[in-house]
Amino acid sequence: MRKLREFAKDFLQEEDAVGVVEIILILVVLIMLVVIFRKQITGIVSSAFSNINEDSETINEDIELDE
Repeated sequence: MRKLREFAKDFLQEEDAVGVVEIILILVVLIMLVVIFRKQITGIVSSAFSNINEDSETINEDIELDE
């Protein structure tokens, strides 16, 4: 029983949990930023994929196949 008490006391005094809390807070802030700027992020990603699609069509048109 004494070992269990010592283990619980040591566990509560450890500072490893502080790192976990910091990581959780960072994740919460990142999620909030994504939610707040969702429309802008969606627009940027859509624009990027649109440009990639247009450029790939141009590249495909420039390629000549030898038959």
